[in-house]
Amino acid sequence: MKTIRRLIYGEVLAAVSFVTLGFLSLFFFFDFVDELQNLGKGEGATYQLTHALVYVLLLVPSHLYELLPIAVLIGSIFVMARLAQSSEYTILRTSGLGPWRTLRVLLLLGAVFTMLTFAVGDYVAPLADRSAQLLKSRFLDRITVGQTGAWLKEKQADRSFAVNVGALTPDGQLRNLRIFEFDRQGKLQATIESAAAEFVPGGWLLADARRTAFDQPNPDSAIVQRSQSDGLRWPTAITAEMVSVAILKPERMSTLDLFHYIQHLNSNGQTSQRYAIEFWKKVFYPLSCLVMVVLAMPFAYLHVRGSITGYVFGGVMTGISFFLLNNLFSYIGNLQNWMPWLTAASAGLIYTAVSLAAFGWLVFRR
Repeated sequence: MKTIRRLIYGEVLAAVSFVTLGFLSLFFFFDFVDELQNLGKGEGATYQLTHALVYVLLLVPSHLYELLPIAVLIGSIFVMARLAQSSEYTILRTSGLGPWRTLRVLLLLGAVFTMLTFAVGDYVAPLADRSAQLLKSRFLDRITVGQTGAWLKEKQADRSFAVNVGALTPDGQLRNLRIFEFDRQGKLQATIESAAAEFVPGGWLLADARRTAFDQPNPDSAIVQRSQSDGLRWPTAITAEMVSVAILKPERMSTLDLFHYIQHLNSNGQTSQRYAIEFWKKVFYPLSCLVMVVLAMPFAYLHVRGSITGYVFGGVMTGISFFLLNNLFSYIGNLQNWMPWLTAASAGLIYTAVSLAAFGWLVFRR
């Protein structure tokens, strides 16, 4: 059995590595061509070819995380179909390799790819993607999120705040801040505008802060007070990680950062549906490698004649359909307010049912 495992594992690992390298090379080429338009931009034309190459290389872990389940499916289908074509799998079956034992062997291999996908998606990809964004912003000004910036909300003991962050600089400082302070009844009490801020223990240190306070002692009069401070300390529990989640794409964040940000949104009465779906996708997406190896197993029981190109093409289309269906369920679940865990797991459950049905039909019915 050890020899059989070594044979199957070696073939699948080689095929998956080849497919992954091909896909990553293709995405690297597309990203690099797209990045050429930024050469020479920035102050002093400092964004050069080497910077573009480093930026594109830092995007590779994110692509690897997205492509690993598809590469596992294509590589596994290629190996299973080739073993069936050369009658090697028939020999393995006569040597005692039954369906359930084959399934167990493939699931062990799928578990390895699952752990690899989780490690890349939760540790390597978020760090690399954040480094890529900060590298690019160092030469092309800063990281922004459109014309209105990123919005955050925080509740404190007797008041609440709405915070607008315009941009995030490479060194972790905030730019173009607007803070709106409300009382318990939701009335605007004060506004703070600041050109820049940095994170300090227990809050933010605002530079060149302009505070405008509104007071209405009676219904017929109102008092507006304006003050300016070069170093105003604003106490808040909003951390740098929370701002990063709000500014960067949520699917590029780690599972723990998403979990903390969801807790922050829930405690401040904000909707967290989108981030909850992304959180559960981060949980379930690595498990799709198990689904893919199970989906590839029925190809070993097909009577392959001639070229296996058609089976490999079918694997490519199946992987693309899984990726599209997974994203489709995310958008529908966000619009229809479905349960986040069910939304994230729907595509995997459907393909698991299809793979088990195909496995049962080919193995036990035929």
